[in-house]
Amino acid sequence: MNIPDFDLEVEVVDRSGIASTHVNVRVPKETKHRHLRDIEKIISDSGLPESVKSRATAIFRRLAETEAKVHDIPVERVHFHEVGGMDAIIDVVGSCVGFEILGIDAFASSKIHLGSGFVEMAHGKFPVPPPAVAELLRDIPVYSTEIEGELITPTGAAIISTLCDSYGPLPEIKVEQTAYGAGTRTYENFPNTLRILIGETSGRQQSAISEQLILLQTNIDDASPQILGFVMERAFELGANDCWFTPIQMKKNRPATMLSVLCNEAKKHQITELIYRETTSLGVREQPLLRDALTREIMQVNTEYGSIDVKLGILDGKIVNTMPEYDQVQEAAREHGVPFSKVRDAALASVNVSRIAAAK
Repeated sequence: MNIPDFDLEVEVVDRSGIASTHVNVRVPKETKHRHLRDIEKIISDSGLPESVKSRATAIFRRLAETEAKVHDIPVERVHFHEVGGMDAIIDVVGSCVGFEILGIDAFASSKIHLGSGFVEMAHGKFPVPPPAVAELLRDIPVYSTEIEGELITPTGAAIISTLCDSYGPLPEIKVEQTAYGAGTRTYENFPNTLRILIGETSGRQQSAISEQLILLQTNIDDASPQILGFVMERAFELGANDCWFTPIQMKKNRPATMLSVLCNEAKKHQITELIYRETTSLGVREQPLLRDALTREIMQVNTEYGSIDVKLGILDGKIVNTMPEYDQVQEAAREHGVPFSKVRDAALASVNVSRIAAAK
């Protein structure tokens, strides 16, 4: 990244008998505060992989949206204090670089220990958790004990709440690595550390991934189809896993629509708020669901109609499902004046040729 020189001081320290890695980011002293657009430009102008840029940008955008809500101002006017410093940028981007190097596909977190007491911030002295952290962790299970101090910072809360799909008990995985990161403060008989467990879903290799999702549903008998269409578009923009409509019949023999949205816990509040603001619904049903999903990869194939991305579904290391990207097939079909099915079949044939060549 095109940023001032910085140093990472790494040492192994003792935290209540646990050998933990402590990293100190040293940067030149700064006096300016950055807006979201400044940080996004630093990230987008870097030579980092797109996946790293995407994750880091999403984390800072979540931080900006949270600050905007806490202070009741537009996102564009938010200027970061502590989390806008160069050290915080290195924390977030460096974490995303680490995820990329380690090949992490999915994230889960335990319930989050907040700490207790008060913390000094740029705007004054606030109880733990301070406003930004409380907002970032909305709809996420948290707890507090007598341990005094801020045990999760806004930067940490933003990383976890942006990337994690589930919270609570440890998912069933085959643990391959365990590591401990040390906090700066020390406590008696309490290890101020962050534990990371890395592994694959238990008993499977490149197989299906189980994740905890939330199903939100509401019945609507007096909304315009145009509004419902807009709600679906916005739900996907907010990060919904899926959204669909079911024709139903309600009281007084009224034809109606059941709106269903599938999302993770972190997106539940935003999508519920969307439903209340944009439709006439007075209540939303909520149901936890466990979804089993195939591991997915994207393969780019060359056809006579151009390059097409094909989504691959993988089970136990074998491709069991292939589906060309709809938008690209549609665009190629229009450009070449051929049926949609012809471009789709050409892409699927190219996948089969590539698989045969790889087998040889």
